[in-house]
Order: sequence, then C-alpha cells, then structure tokens
Amino acid sequence: MHYTNWYFRFFLILCCGYAWWKGGGPERGAAAIYFAGVVFTHLAQDLSGTWWSSVEAGVFGVDVAVLCGLFAVALMAERFWPLWLTALHLLGTAGHVVKMADPSLIRWGYAFIIAVWSYPMLALILFGTWNHQRRLARFGADRSWSTFSARSDRMPAGRPTG
Repeated sequence: MHYTNWYFRFFLILCCGYAWWKGGGPERGAAAIYFAGVVFTHLAQDLSGTWWSSVEAGVFGVDVAVLCGLFAVALMAERFWPLWLTALHLLGTAGHVVKMADPSLIRWGYAFIIAVWSYPMLALILFGTWNHQRRLARFGADRSWSTFSARSDRMPAGRPTG
C-alpha cells in the first residue's frame, strides 16, 4: 500500500479524526488500527523504487497485523460495519497471497489489488461514526461492545447497531 497522494492523506485524517472525536469504542479502535497500519506501511516499504515488483515482507506483515486487529474489533463490537471493514482489508491482504502464488502478476495489477480497498474502508469508518452519532441522538445511548465483552457491562442496553 503506497499512499503518496495528498487526497488520500486528507481523507485519512478527516475520517480517522472524526472517528476519534465523535466515535464510540469500535469507531475509535478501527480508526486507530487503520491509521497505524498506514503509518507502519510507510515505514515498512522498500524505498528502492521497486514497489509492487514482489511481495514486501514488512508490508505484508503490517497488513496481517491490521487484519487481526480489525477482526478483533469486529468480533467484540456491537456493530455490523466492522465486519465489512475486516472483509475489505482481507481482500487487500489476499492480494499479497496472489502475488506470492503468481510472481508474474503485473505490478500495477498487484498495486491495485492491495490499495483499491483503502477508500471504501475509510468511508466505512466515516459511516460507522456517523451512524453512532445518529443513534446517540435518537436513543441517548449506543452500546459499543457485545455482551461477552467485559466493557459492555458498563453500557446501557440498546438496540442492535450498525
């Protein structure tokens, strides 16, 4: 994932900032994991200029770690959108596996496979935070975590959330 364009960075800061400012636990957690993933991807990239010619172990490792973090949020959250977020990131992470299986995959095709999901993922974080705010305004509360999570005992019961 090579994000050098200013509009991605702007959208990243906008969506993650909104999630940290107005989101519940799942929104903040997913935004933090995603933001950290982008930062660590930049640090893990090979700076030789041969991006996407082969699978970079560091970038793949970051993507697997982000996938695990998003999966944990999806399992614990009382929301459906983190499942979609995790699924989109799984598609991007699977792009690395495709490149490992077929090293002759065209490098721009590989780049597209692993990066195309970035914008819809940010849109989901934005959507989840907006929906959280809407539920707070409507019901006065919005339970963040599922009942098997220790943190959910402190939140009032609410309707299923999305």
